[in-house]
Amino acid sequence: MRADAQRNAEKLRAAAAELFQERGLKVPLKEIARRAGVSHGTLYNLFGTREALIDEVVAGLAADRLGEAAEQALSFEKAGEGFAYYIERVCELQATDPAVADVISGRFPAAECLMAICGRTKDAATRIIERAQLAGAVRPDFTAEDLLLFFGTNALLARAVADTAPDAWRRQVAFLLTGLSTEPAQEPLSVAPLAPQQMYEVMGRLAGTP
Repeated sequence: MRADAQRNAEKLRAAAAELFQERGLKVPLKEIARRAGVSHGTLYNLFGTREALIDEVVAGLAADRLGEAAEQALSFEKAGEGFAYYIERVCELQATDPAVADVISGRFPAAECLMAICGRTKDAATRIIERAQLAGAVRPDFTAEDLLLFFGTNALLARAVADTAPDAWRRQVAFLLTGLSTEPAQEPLSVAPLAPQQMYEVMGRLAGTP
């Protein structure tokens, strides 16, 4: 690659990393090119597809963050606490990093590295769930598919309330963990419910989410 092409590729990687983390993986490629200060055609010439750019820019970071969450969860002496930590940590990543939220959704099947991360995330979730179930801390009929579906709905919720109630997802996670626990809840929830107007705004945004 020529020196000027290398410089343009670095600009595009940096711009893509910023915009993906700000707005998720569906941000228009033209905006990435504009922020990088290059033409739309230059982006396509250097990377070819959105999926290739995603794999190069996002996959490694997402793998590190999700892998670290799973590793930490499995390090807990009490499996039930590790299970709770994992769900809370992944949901927090979804709420604070739109790119990670999109990674877990598996919405880009042509991005091979990204799909491999999705597979590893499911495998890790299965280990964490089964470990907690063997310890008698989580009801036995909960599966990794159930958890990934919850992550998908949490990503939508976190995005819908980002401006109005950025911690609302924590309340939903608390309800999930209470419902899955084999022990009765001991403490009240720490996050208040949405106000009626907030709730209607959020429902409207979720209904309009593709």
